[in-house]
Amino acid sequence: MTTTVGPYAKIARDGLWTNNPGFVQLLGLCPLLAVSNNLVNALALGLATMFVLTMSNTIVSLIRPVVRQEIRIPIYVMVIAALVTIVELVMNAWFNTLYNILGIFLPIITTNCVIIGRAEAYAAKNPVNRAAFDGLMMGAGFGLALVLLGGMRELLAQGTLGTDLHLLFGEALRGVHLTVIPDYQGLLLAALPPGAFIGLGLLIAGKNWIDRRYAARTAAPSPAPAAA
Repeated sequence: MTTTVGPYAKIARDGLWTNNPGFVQLLGLCPLLAVSNNLVNALALGLATMFVLTMSNTIVSLIRPVVRQEIRIPIYVMVIAALVTIVELVMNAWFNTLYNILGIFLPIITTNCVIIGRAEAYAAKNPVNRAAFDGLMMGAGFGLALVLLGGMRELLAQGTLGTDLHLLFGEALRGVHLTVIPDYQGLLLAALPPGAFIGLGLLIAGKNWIDRRYAARTAAPSPAPAAA
């Protein structure tokens, strides 16, 4: 019996796994590698990117009937730049320390190939509900790549997870973190730029291994029924 995958399930699967921006498309690698030195920084940039992706897809889908083809790319960039400016102002006002830590990698969300790519390839050709969900799932997939890489690097470099949670969630969480490896001396390489490249490579290899195992399992022939 053949099962039909609904459009929203396919969008979610593409964004989170099959066509993940970080692990499959390899887009947005500059912020992905630079900001993922710990879990909190990665999560903050992931949430910011997810917001911009969702809103830009929604707006592009809404305005697509009135935007001329000749000027569509500049219009998309203006929409994305306006949304990034909103994110910058909010973070500067409410999360100033994180705003300073992320630095240039907040404004360059405007030039993230994931965002402009989804606006052109999907949002400009689909209705608002699907475009918004596509932006949400692609943003979540990019955030997932950031969080996994950031968590892995923090764990290897410090033996902890969630250091500086208060920068994102408030002073109530100051000093709250998970110590995974007590009395750990740390692996300096994980905190340095080469550690980001090595970590991303390991995560991509792990995803490819899981995909191959799943493909082999689904392709294996079913055992023949026993004779009566």
